[in-house]
Amino acid sequence: MAGLLRRSFDSPDETRPFEGGKGRLDLLETDGGPVGRGVFEPGWKWSEHVKPLAGTDSCEAAHTGYVVSGRIQVVMDDGEGLEYGPGDFVQIAPGHDAWVLGDEPCVVLDWTGYGSYAKPGA
Repeated sequence: MAGLLRRSFDSPDETRPFEGGKGRLDLLETDGGPVGRGVFEPGWKWSEHVKPLAGTDSCEAAHTGYVVSGRIQVVMDDGEGLEYGPGDFVQIAPGHDAWVLGDEPCVVLDWTGYGSYAKPGA
């Protein structure tokens, strides 16, 4: 492991586009595991734009991250919901849907849940 490391999401190791052109996931592989930047465009909804790629009824990824910009609503399978916005730390258990609120893209950094997120067949 290097003593210092600098990477840019502008040059990711992998980019996974969402269905319908409603955003993308930029992924960096690190010694500590994958770190992702999700860019969710206005109108994006997990059940419409990622579900076809994931093939599950709801998002089964656990997320730990930080909202850089925009707003997103997350609703668990049991109906519990919470809105997240800029500056919010997020921790979300598997079994949820989510969608962008408003007309600004929502950008979320995640260091636990994006390794297989929006990866066809994963």
